[in-house]
Amino acid sequence: MNNSNKMPIVLIGNSFKYEIESVCKLFFHTERFIFSDKVEDAKGESFIIAVVSRGDEITLSADVRLNGGEAAFRECRLPLDSEDKTVEMELCRLIYGILSSKTGIVPPWGLMTGIRPVKKVTELMEQGLNRDEIERRLTEKYQISRKKFDLVYETAVNQQPILESIDRSAASLYVSIPFCPTRCSYCSFVSHSIASAKKLMPEYVDALCRELKILGEIVRDTDTKIDTVYFGGGTPTSVSAEELRKIMDAVGSNFDLTKIREYSVEAGRPDTITEEKLRVIKEMGADRISVNPQTLNDDVLRVIGRKHSGEDAIRAFELAREIGFDNINTDLIAGLPTESAESFRNTLDRICELSPESITVHTLTVKRSAELFRDGNINMDNPAAEMVDYSIEKLMSQGYAPYYMYRQKNTVDNLENVGYAKKDYESQYNIFIMDETQTILGAGCAASTKLVYPDGLITRIHNYKYPYEYISRFEQLMEKKGEVIECLKKIKSMMLK
Repeated sequence: MNNSNKMPIVLIGNSFKYEIESVCKLFFHTERFIFSDKVEDAKGESFIIAVVSRGDEITLSADVRLNGGEAAFRECRLPLDSEDKTVEMELCRLIYGILSSKTGIVPPWGLMTGIRPVKKVTELMEQGLNRDEIERRLTEKYQISRKKFDLVYETAVNQQPILESIDRSAASLYVSIPFCPTRCSYCSFVSHSIASAKKLMPEYVDALCRELKILGEIVRDTDTKIDTVYFGGGTPTSVSAEELRKIMDAVGSNFDLTKIREYSVEAGRPDTITEEKLRVIKEMGADRISVNPQTLNDDVLRVIGRKHSGEDAIRAFELAREIGFDNINTDLIAGLPTESAESFRNTLDRICELSPESITVHTLTVKRSAELFRDGNINMDNPAAEMVDYSIEKLMSQGYAPYYMYRQKNTVDNLENVGYAKKDYESQYNIFIMDETQTILGAGCAASTKLVYPDGLITRIHNYKYPYEYISRFEQLMEKKGEVIECLKKIKSMMLK
């Protein structure tokens, strides 16, 4: 796409590109922008000019034109000693106000663009504020709706007992198996179809097992306890039962699993789930799995590129029950292309009849690397908000409580992803990864290690994104493990002080 097809955003006297773009994305999900520091670049039918000037005080102004209409201008003033964060927030507020007025869109999360809204609440709870005070602060600052505040506050309350029980000197283990039978049209993860990656599979499994052995040695040498284990992807059950056994054996052989609190495997897509694989998962010690149909509507499944039916998903779930899994999660997506509100309700109602221990409701996110992005706003025109509202009401009435939440850019209607669980079936790994309060050791292609220090500092070490790169540059990648050792030792020493 050339620059003439992008909306110009001109920044004068500031460099607040990231946050201003995030605010604009609340109103233009798939729009592309071009940034400049020259007013003459503000041309065409649509543009945004954001200015910060300093004299006796700080003057902020926003000038916005959309679709050839009349330009709108707003400004405000701040004390000269205002912090950059305050200046950035107020400038974004000006732009937000104009865009909301011009488009008629009122984002339910208001100006809150971060991916971890629950942390905003928990931070205020830790300061001793009560519910009313927290609501007042978040409403004034971010203009979030009452409905979303209620949801995020309840999620924070439900997380509290688990967060208080975290062993911050321990770590969780994430194992990446980045393969899928096919690539779903909405997917933006670094995952690869089995057909295209089949030749790499044996080498990848061998390399992953080698990395797990090295990580196991690091964990033993630093006396680090493993708290939870999580197999993600991709779809971990894309590999054969034999390969799955080999990887899970590498985990069991190199880490002490006798005291872990949770061992999850995303069985994922129903077309990869077999009795043999489920028995391997069960035998090797996993106590929580996910069966993720996303929808039970066969027409929608075809549209998004799935090769299984809704009934296949039901059978996979029932098979897992027969084998003895008593902690099953099911993932659904609100806002899939061609899905109606009624169709989504039927899916959720049927899933509730199966009574999984937890249900995660995602909202469709259309990212640039996903096939759906090419169709732009055509795919954004759906009743996702109605679906999400129904899921909140339905799941809470069925005894499910929200326990973790995250948000993403380019999500339909600027909504959220929420995990709901029956009491005592909350996924601790999901809470840890979202709250960023425990170290996560990542193994495999596209995995990242997140080292969390007691003072809140976080160090990230990323593995290579693609299987061929992970395999061919394995020795070079393992050289980074020295940094993991030093970080774990430092975390341990800080915890002992």
